[in-house]
Amino acid sequence: NTCFMNSALQCLVHTPPLMEYFLEDYTNEINTQNPLGTHGELALAFGELLRKLWVSGRTSIPPRVFKGKLARFAPQFSGYNQHDSQELLAFLLDGLHEDLNRVKQKPYFEQKDSDGRPDEEVADECWMYHKARNDSIIVDVCQGQYKSTLVCPVCNKISITFDPFMYLSLPLPSTVTRTMTVTVFYGDGSGLPMPYTVTVLKHGVYGDLCHALGTACCIRSDESLLLAEVYDHRIYQYLDSPMEPLASIKDNDYIVAYRLPKKAAEFTRLEICHRYQEKMPDILKGVQRKVFLTPSVTYLEDAKTGADIDRAVKRVLYPLRRKPCFSSLKAHEDGSAPEAMEESTSNCSDQLTPRDQSKDSDSDSYLEEMSSREFFQLCTDDRGFGCRPILKDSPVKPDRIVKVMLDWTDKEYELYDASYLKDLPEVHKTGPTMKKTRQEAISLFSCLDAFLKEEPLGPDDMWYCPSCKAHRQATKKLDLWRLPEILVFHLKRFSYSRFLKNKLDTFVNFPIHNLDLSKYVKSKDMSSGSHVYKLYAVSNHYGGLGGGHYSAYAKLIDENRWYHFDDSHVSPVSEDDIRTSAAYVLFYRREEVESRAAGELSQGHGSS
Repeated sequence: NTCFMNSALQCLVHTPPLMEYFLEDYTNEINTQNPLGTHGELALAFGELLRKLWVSGRTSIPPRVFKGKLARFAPQFSGYNQHDSQELLAFLLDGLHEDLNRVKQKPYFEQKDSDGRPDEEVADECWMYHKARNDSIIVDVCQGQYKSTLVCPVCNKISITFDPFMYLSLPLPSTVTRTMTVTVFYGDGSGLPMPYTVTVLKHGVYGDLCHALGTACCIRSDESLLLAEVYDHRIYQYLDSPMEPLASIKDNDYIVAYRLPKKAAEFTRLEICHRYQEKMPDILKGVQRKVFLTPSVTYLEDAKTGADIDRAVKRVLYPLRRKPCFSSLKAHEDGSAPEAMEESTSNCSDQLTPRDQSKDSDSDSYLEEMSSREFFQLCTDDRGFGCRPILKDSPVKPDRIVKVMLDWTDKEYELYDASYLKDLPEVHKTGPTMKKTRQEAISLFSCLDAFLKEEPLGPDDMWYCPSCKAHRQATKKLDLWRLPEILVFHLKRFSYSRFLKNKLDTFVNFPIHNLDLSKYVKSKDMSSGSHVYKLYAVSNHYGGLGGGHYSAYAKLIDENRWYHFDDSHVSPVSEDDIRTSAAYVLFYRREEVESRAAGELSQGHGSS
């Protein structure tokens, strides 16, 4: 189970600048005083192992001394259990840097804000401060710099920082994810409904969808989202089991999320559906009620009468009001459930004739109350049928869910804009002419695009805005600024959510030669070198979580030939065969302008 270590080490020892460095005398650069290092022991053990591997001969080397040092300073890698090659690489690069840091006494620098200064000035300043504290062969060849832009959603304060990186961890988009559109409704009536399209893992669960939606709509820490499926303008089911797989939600389903205070789980849930009148043929002389629009959900707290239901309805529909108007009822505080009246008037789908209506409205007080209210409200049973009128003084009793039907007339259309409750989008809309074809492999560039795209911070990763003096869910955008000689890409094949763990076997099409990153680098300074790279090593992982097998591909520069390193076995491999779905960590080296020009010239002579 030490294949993870062999895979990582083979990639490092075949890194040309590191190989050259450790084959020479580096002992005068060992920093034994650095409290963050291993007093040079890790660097010495790695250097000794590298020298043994580069001695002429074809014998395998058991790295017992190196593994002992590794277990001593990184107990997580002790024993003979399987581990992650990228995690080992991260530890080795950081440990080697600290052991070989040329800075013995690190100076202190106070971090300055950009304050509108040119990016070039701020970036150079940050890099100078970083190099004044961190100066080693690892920094020289493996560290780059990216630009991080944070924007406050409240005051629009922009914070720009420039940070170093040792490798880039890229997400794998598209083939293992799905985009889902869900409309978010405010359960307290504080905003209009808004559809959000989020990207989640195909094999994810409801909890992952809620988490992604919460990040997209900037949900507060005291709120939660209640998912529901809407069918035929009614709530078909609540999707409140966080571990239920997302595969149960189809692309043509209609999913909504109700944004509610967390305390709402303790109170009665009020479910509000809507009906309108449809004129019947003259021979029937009546009207038919048909359910329409998207249902709303709110909560009732300490309700006493039907008036509390009315307040809750007005609260949740308040954003839809066309213009200010007044009614006999005050603004809502809280509400609870009504007790159904003893006599049932009609089924929700029944036809109501004027005679039936006059029979139900034979009381003057009843007519007066109904005329003063904006909606004729009826309480229904669990199936949405058996409608019973709700009067202002109807007594209420607590219940888990209470369903209410609202009748829309011309009066309600004048007061409210119902368009916000119409045309609920599907989870994923596909065009009628689109054909289902085999999905193409994703490219390394699409992974890089996903890494660099602007996105809001998660609720657990709030940013303290110096202008607002409060933590905000800011948007974050990354840009590459300075690229190192050795550029390492970590493909995030292992996905860990709070609910699920999984290994992604997606094939990523990555260039072997001429990886041009010029369009991603925002700095105009070319003094750091070319932005074109060529591949020289790959760490592979085969199998699933909790096991599997690691190997490595590496190119011997002197031979200009690729080899497969599989535990103690080494064999030549064709360059055409090194691109596989097992590729986990990619190692690139900068192509110098001179060598590229020479290669192009040579190709040109050969073809003439």
